[in-house]
Amino acid sequence: MFTRTLAASTAALFVAGAAFAQDGEMEPAAMATLMDQSGTEVGQVEIFETNDGLLFSLEATGIPEGGHGFHVHETGECSGDFTSAGDHYAPGGNSHGLMAEGGPHAGDLPNVYAGMEGNVRADVTSSVLSLEDGDAPVMDDDGSAIIVHEGPDSYGAEAGAGSRIACGVIETAS
Repeated sequence: MFTRTLAASTAALFVAGAAFAQDGEMEPAAMATLMDQSGTEVGQVEIFETNDGLLFSLEATGIPEGGHGFHVHETGECSGDFTSAGDHYAPGGNSHGLMAEGGPHAGDLPNVYAGMEGNVRADVTSSVLSLEDGDAPVMDDDGSAIIVHEGPDSYGAEAGAGSRIACGVIETAS
């Protein structure tokens, strides 16, 4: 009886692929620490596995007021001006844009918004992305990065979001 109860209790700690801490809080499967181009930490993205893809939970500070493109980029590297992260993650070869014909890239996510104080708090989901399995795993051979752009994404064929102001490499949460 004790073994079955323990097994049932252990199984209850995992829901939709997300682990729960002893205090009942969900623990992320992966994370990205966002840095600006000067190397200062400006935020965190916690990534949770769900029954329908990935949930990206973003908290950042010091971001200019307004809308900002928020994307998964193809390479897990954040050096210099963050172009080392490559283009938007597009393993299926789709075009850019959540509202464009032939789009979106797997890494195209909705815009996020910073208030007057420069704070961003957003939860964004993707039914296309996965951690390690499927057609669009973010933890592939060269990894992936999260990028916050200086302006909002157009959602069209041309992103128009401008330069990269924050970057974080996606890593397994410990």
